[in-house]
Amino acid sequence: VQLQASGGGLVQAGGSLRLSCAASGRTFSNLARGWFRQAPGKERQFVAHIGWATGSAKYADSVEGRFTASRDNAKNTVYLQMNSLKPEDTAVYYCAAGITLSTTPNGYPHWGQGTQVTVSS
Repeated sequence: VQLQASGGGLVQAGGSLRLSCAASGRTFSNLARGWFRQAPGKERQFVAHIGWATGSAKYADSVEGRFTASRDNAKNTVYLQMNSLKPEDTAVYYCAAGITLSTTPNGYPHWGQGTQVTVSS
């Protein structure tokens, strides 16, 4: 069970980034996928989750309307398109996989290694 996150980087406020999270090792077609982020000194917080079967996504209020989660079944990959980025979006972003959709980190047993997103003002 491996999740590989990528796509982070440094961007100016108002810019965009797209994160990817590729899964390997097992068949994940029936799993929920989540995106979380953790800023220095803060707890890991929910960003978005997406149902693998339906493609239906839910977002944290802080990113609603700016971030879009999607998935590519053939590539076993989920994406997080982040637009209109703000300095407060700066964090390490993690992807996660689990059986059911959850907005809490404890709901996901499988985690990627994280990718740094830094938004400059």
